[in-house]
Amino acid sequence: MGIVRKPKLTEIAAIKALLDKAAEEGQVLPRELAELYTNVRDFYVYIDPEGEVGGCAALHIDMVDLAEVRSLVVRDDLRGRGIGERLVQAVVDEARVLEIARVYAFTRVPGFFERINFRLVDKQDLPYKVFKDCMRCALFPGCDELAFVKDLGPRKEDEHLALGALGIRRDLGD
Repeated sequence: MGIVRKPKLTEIAAIKALLDKAAEEGQVLPRELAELYTNVRDFYVYIDPEGEVGGCAALHIDMVDLAEVRSLVVRDDLRGRGIGERLVQAVVDEARVLEIARVYAFTRVPGFFERINFRLVDKQDLPYKVFKDCMRCALFPGCDELAFVKDLGPRKEDEHLALGALGIRRDLGD
């Protein structure tokens, strides 16, 4: 079994090849090589038992409480083995560490995100994404992707403020 980890800079070309193939098939938006190097810290990779990049996913932070799961791709010969779920879990785990309240994804594979407990929402529920990225996309406004969200819960500060409003004191270190 392979591993999921942060990529090495020497693996960017393999990530680019995966993303290019998936973009040609209409699965993801294309990414420029320079963009991948600039955003390498957003990514996780799946490294197969032979040491090759077999998949990738990125956590793109939009705002203090919102981040996107993007560029999720698994090599054709590795699909159906839970690798996509492992990649998304790595991204979600990082979002939790960063205390991001919600992560979302735009996808043409709704069953996958439903299976991993994301819920379908209207794209208009994510106006920041629509304004920032979608309006610049060649598919706008006729995009056929669906929007999915996973709520990760309140950030510690938000929870503290909510409890304080109820007259409950709680140390943020809890």
